[in-house]
Amino acid sequence: MNVTTPALLFPAISLLLLAYTNRFLTLASLIRKLAEAESSLGNEARLRQIMLLRRRISLTKRMQVAGVFSFLLCTLSMFALFISLDWLGLILFGISLVTLSISLVFSLWEVLISTNALNVQLQDLEGYARARQQRSGSRAEEDQNAAE
Repeated sequence: MNVTTPALLFPAISLLLLAYTNRFLTLASLIRKLAEAESSLGNEARLRQIMLLRRRISLTKRMQVAGVFSFLLCTLSMFALFISLDWLGLILFGISLVTLSISLVFSLWEVLISTNALNVQLQDLEGYARARQQRSGSRAEEDQNAAE
């Protein structure tokens, strides 16, 4: 193995870390919006969203740590190969691939939770729509009864 093999991972890991940073920023934005809308949500829905956001933050932190560790190990692998420590470079590259895989598993887990969080929000919206529909339906009945 030569230095170019680990170097091939650099663009992929860099893009992955950028994507993870964007996910973190999105989570931060969601938390701020939830804090602003706190009074308008029901207590149960709010608690479910907070629980899901905490879990997503934890997973995002773990996937970022694993991604950065993978990047570091890949760099060390290139350095070891550069100074002709082929065996060490090979081991470091292998560990780098394992930590990258761990990072991707955390990312997949976070995506699954994210879709669950979206379903929670959709359920809340359906509840609000039904409540509005019932209120408008009862108002129409009252107006009809008043007209008779």
